[in-house]
Amino acid sequence: MTYQTINPATGKLITTYAGISAQDLNVALDQAHSAFKAIWREYSIVERAKIVSTAADLLRKKSKEYADYLTLEVGKLAIEAQAEVSLSADILDYYARNASHYLKPRMLPESPGAELHLEPIGILLGITPWNFPYYQIARIAGPQLMAGNVLLLKHAENVPQSALAFARLFEEAGAPPGVYTNLFASIDQIGKIIADPRVRGVTLTGSERAGAAVAELAGRNLKKSVLEMGGSDPLIVLEDAPLETTLDSALFGRMFATGQCCVGTKRIIVVGKQRGKEFLDGFVQRMAALKAGDPQDPGTTLGPLSSEKSLDMLLNQIALAKQHGGKVATGGKRIDRPGFYLEPTVLTHIEQDNPIYTQELFGPVVSFYSVNNEEVAVNLANDTPFGLGGSIFTADVERGRKLAEKIESGMVFVNQPVWTAAELPFGGVKNSGYGRELSALGFGEFINHKLVHVAPSGSPPWGPVSLG
Repeated sequence: MTYQTINPATGKLITTYAGISAQDLNVALDQAHSAFKAIWREYSIVERAKIVSTAADLLRKKSKEYADYLTLEVGKLAIEAQAEVSLSADILDYYARNASHYLKPRMLPESPGAELHLEPIGILLGITPWNFPYYQIARIAGPQLMAGNVLLLKHAENVPQSALAFARLFEEAGAPPGVYTNLFASIDQIGKIIADPRVRGVTLTGSERAGAAVAELAGRNLKKSVLEMGGSDPLIVLEDAPLETTLDSALFGRMFATGQCCVGTKRIIVVGKQRGKEFLDGFVQRMAALKAGDPQDPGTTLGPLSSEKSLDMLLNQIALAKQHGGKVATGGKRIDRPGFYLEPTVLTHIEQDNPIYTQELFGPVVSFYSVNNEEVAVNLANDTPFGLGGSIFTADVERGRKLAEKIESGMVFVNQPVWTAAELPFGGVKNSGYGRELSALGFGEFINHKLVHVAPSGSPPWGPVSLG
């Protein structure tokens, strides 16, 4: 597997990195195992927090440098790159501050003498995608390093400089060697890592195909896994939703990170035919007004796709949609300029027999539906193999809350597109995966919840006892 930086705004190759050798991989595994056994799990929570919070401070101090890597390798708009840097630092800080609370032993009052102790399990393997190179790592590293686990990190092959930069954070913050290790590993090597008995868990954000392969390997080797595999998030607009602010939110929900976001709005569902026409007109105008350009230019509102492969995939999906009766309300073509730019695209008339109906559109492309009533909107929203996030827009907040209960997903936001923060659990259902990241739920995914039961000396061999 080749790790290389290709600037998506120009299409030019910047640099290439060699993959890790079998010998160096064995050394990395040995070092991680030793770091866990002899050092990191023995550190106090305060000692771990000092290192993790220092990494967060370094990330903020070097925010321009770190944001520039994102723009260079992914084509992220400068303002969005800065936002990702800030969010990632906030996540690291959140776990540095809250780990002592999360790891505190808990009494089980229904059984006197019973205590629940939370302990690390060992080496974890993180497999992360290219679309949010720092955020995807932070939501693993923050909780799991604070829990006392150590991390091997395999990043996407098109963001090697971002991967190396994040690894430097922990080195500069004083983490012992082996606590956080970046690996330029191949797919075959990943299989060997998962099978290694010293590795106790694996977490992946990626495609369904990759998730299924990792889950199979993890299950065969009796390893815990957490998977986040994308989505086709619906955004439901009820009849009473204010038009202009909802249009603005829908544009943000679809076009943040040039639409390359697992919880991005992929399907807009408007209740009411007349409201649907008004909403489509307004959304098309907003999409068509986006300006392609250098992602470092503050005036640019449309960045490139991350790669030619991503661009070609979307062009093929648009062609497939048209072949099966879909129509293009705006966009649909590659922009004639250097780099991997696609016109912001709105698809309509996507029926159930259209292959695009069940596919994820990962980029500046959205499918649009106008339906007669709320019941049809909910059925359409749920008629997908995915179940990551969803949004509902309405002037009646209580109505939105009740409707959220009917959406089959891991997250539903009322009157906002789906967003993320350290304190909010993140994850989905159905083909979007299982397990949770962030918040207390993410902290507990790779922890040994050990029962310790204490009885007085001379107690009977079985059953509850009085502690006096």
